[in-house]
Amino acid sequence: MNQPTVIIPAHNEASVILRCLKSVRDACSGAMPQTIVVANNCSDNTAQISRDFDPNVTAIETPIGSKVHALNLGDEAATGFPRIYLDADIVLEKGSMEKLCEALQQPGVLAVAPLIDVDLTDRAWPVRAYYQVWQELPYCRSGMIGSGIYGVSEEGRQRFDTFPMITADDAFVRLQFKPSERKTVESCRFTVTPPKTLTSIIDIKTRSHYGNEELRQQFPELWNNEEVNHGSPLLRLGVNPLWWPALAVYLYVKIATRKRVRQRFERGEVHKWERDESSREPSSTGAES
Repeated sequence: MNQPTVIIPAHNEASVILRCLKSVRDACSGAMPQTIVVANNCSDNTAQISRDFDPNVTAIETPIGSKVHALNLGDEAATGFPRIYLDADIVLEKGSMEKLCEALQQPGVLAVAPLIDVDLTDRAWPVRAYYQVWQELPYCRSGMIGSGIYGVSEEGRQRFDTFPMITADDAFVRLQFKPSERKTVESCRFTVTPPKTLTSIIDIKTRSHYGNEELRQQFPELWNNEEVNHGSPLLRLGVNPLWWPALAVYLYVKIATRKRVRQRFERGEVHKWERDESSREPSSTGAES
């Protein structure tokens, strides 16, 4: 296996960074790869925890509270490929890094991501209902890059220079590639834990949808590589009355999110970053940023 370089942007992630780093080591069968944690505008000891974990972990500190700035700093310090970009609150499955790297060696595959597991333990019914519908969407099953982890080959990384100052870095990377050039590696998985309330879900989905609309406005040409159609799967679920309660929750979140996104653009809230803290508890299995 080629030894990847892992880049982890981290803002006040002391409660979860150790869990993340342990999962990176396990994902590489115990051999810690070059890992760069970029602690951006942290007021906690995220950087020190990272340095103390393993000699192969480099912690870079910057006073600038920007994820894309952290990604660019990580790229400047990185030396290896494939390159894996990982949120600090993600938990990888054992051996998953090897499988991602193997997939990137296949002809024509330039970008990869593992399958997503959503840990709904102890979550209320409305939260479970939302994610049960969400996980039925094609986005979660095919060419999915954008829920906290993605990897690119050396050739794939040459598709763009630095990360632009936008919110949706993951969507920006995903849309650099045609559907045939990106792959969901079904043999490996990662875990996220969702927020505890619908209000918190709306917060993080507002950030996500705002980022996508911002990306659409600044880089309209990239959307030629988008193939996802959410309408058909929702219609398929809608013919089954058993799905109606969950669909009602999902549509409520979608409508509320779109309203919030519209308000953000009207108010010019360009640099606002909605973040859920309830999923960053040390006892959780993983987290969604």
